[in-house]
Amino acid sequence: MKLILFDVDGTLTPARKVIESDMLECLNKLNKISNLHIGFVGGSDLKKQIEQLQDKNFHLFKWRFSENGLLGFNNNECIHKRSFVEELGEKHFNELINICLFVLSSLVCPVKRGTFIEYRNGMINVSPVGRACNQEEREQFEKYDTEHKVRERMIRLIREKWEKYIVDNKLDIINLQYSIGGQISVDIFPNGWDKTYCLQFVENIYDEIHFFGDKTDKGGNDYEIYNDSRIVGHHVDCYQDTIKILNEEFM
Repeated sequence: MKLILFDVDGTLTPARKVIESDMLECLNKLNKISNLHIGFVGGSDLKKQIEQLQDKNFHLFKWRFSENGLLGFNNNECIHKRSFVEELGEKHFNELINICLFVLSSLVCPVKRGTFIEYRNGMINVSPVGRACNQEEREQFEKYDTEHKVRERMIRLIREKWEKYIVDNKLDIINLQYSIGGQISVDIFPNGWDKTYCLQFVENIYDEIHFFGDKTDKGGNDYEIYNDSRIVGHHVDCYQDTIKILNEEFM
């Protein structure tokens, strides 16, 4: 029995856009193959995944993992839910937010909009440009970030201040991971809560697990699962690459 897990943004859909008809056609063909199941695992929350994949298409996916698997569904049954705040504690979580706000105030971007920190159940999503930016501003920032490494600098500064907070207060608390995802933001979450988190729910069910993702380089939010020994990894640069590989290797 095989399982194919897909990243969502940039792998099943164009970046931050709705799934296209040719991708849906391919997924419908996959579902007709015996001894094969499909699922998705993304860093976004369930609401954003529904916006991109559309609720009417969720029946195509046996496994549905939001926020790297911190919220997990097998078909329509919720099998797992875990909270970042509960794990870290309210006091330390508040300090993390304060550190992020301080660092964000020091960053230079072409434009700044709203929603710089978005709370999700299993992580916080931090965006130097702000998640309220429009598509043109999103693409403008992505080009700027490629040249000026704004998100890499932001990660470095947040990490330095967070680790200083832990040392100065002699804390024995879980440390954090920082992962660049999508075009405009960084995910911050406890160690081990990357996309490999979802594998605990499927690794003993399937003989072979494949993963498709676009952010597979070190620092990207697909890196850990793409390189996991339990996974057969497939790098793509766009959803059309996903269709091409699926047709060549599975159909």
